[in-house]
Amino acid sequence: MNIESEIQAEIESLKEQFSETKALYREVCALLFFRHGITPTANKLYQYVRKGSMSAPAEALTRFWDELRNKARVQIDHPDLPEALKVAAAETVKTIWGQATELARTELAALRVEAQAETAKALADLEAEQDRVNAAEVLNQEMRGHLAELEVQLQASNGAHESERRSHAATMARTEALQHQVGELQAQQERIRADFSAELDKGRTAIEAANERAAGAERRALREIEQERAGRTVVEKNLEGVRAKLVETERRSQSKALEVVTAITRMGAELEAAKAAVKNLTASLDAQNQQLQDARQQASQFKAEADTLRSLVEQFKPAAPSKAVRASTEGLSKKRHN
Repeated sequence: MNIESEIQAEIESLKEQFSETKALYREVCALLFFRHGITPTANKLYQYVRKGSMSAPAEALTRFWDELRNKARVQIDHPDLPEALKVAAAETVKTIWGQATELARTELAALRVEAQAETAKALADLEAEQDRVNAAEVLNQEMRGHLAELEVQLQASNGAHESERRSHAATMARTEALQHQVGELQAQQERIRADFSAELDKGRTAIEAANERAAGAERRALREIEQERAGRTVVEKNLEGVRAKLVETERRSQSKALEVVTAITRMGAELEAAKAAVKNLTASLDAQNQQLQDARQQASQFKAEADTLRSLVEQFKPAAPSKAVRASTEGLSKKRHN
């Protein structure tokens, strides 16, 4: 493990211990400066921690240096000592503190190098031992595989021997069973031959009867075919007659349809002419009705005038009119009515 991996592992451990960002950055500053001898910077702190904003590592670094200076500063407070002596003593103690810190840092670096060397040696020994263990494990696996193969071969050999013994016994048993089956099959074959001969005779008889029935059926079929042919001829003749009648009917239908169309056309023309005549007649009747109304109005007017004149005549008549006067009056009245 190199120094960067070690630092990163220690920082991950500090992350688990300190949840506050400022405290975590302060502890990382102390880790880098006192344990690993690395001067902490804001960028380096942020690269290791990756938490908070960029101002957080800068603020933590400022506080760390302030605390470190406060710890390194020695205050000599004694009422009997002069001020210059107090300052000199403080500087001396400060120098001693710095030298002690540097010496401790040097010793720490030497111890770190020695620890790294021992760690590297231990890792090398561990890798060598691991290689030997791996080699032994590989050899053990090979031996186990070889032993398993031998066991499998032995089992296969024993199995093959047992299988051969069982196969031989089974073969003998099968041979005896087959001989017994052969005897039974021979007897069964003789019975089958006898049954086959009997069935063959029955089959021949049945075939002859079937042939006779087939011949009779063939003769009947031929007669039915001839009858069907004759009936088909009659049907075809009837069909030809029906077709001729159908053609004639179609021709007549077409002729009648043409006549109907012509009649419909003629009737349509006559209907239009009748409509025109009715229209003219209606106009003439309307005119005659108007004339009749006018004549009735004139007659009513003439009648009123006649009645008025008659009343006047009756008023001014001195005596009974003569026949000549009555005739003249009646003639005048008839003339007005006409």
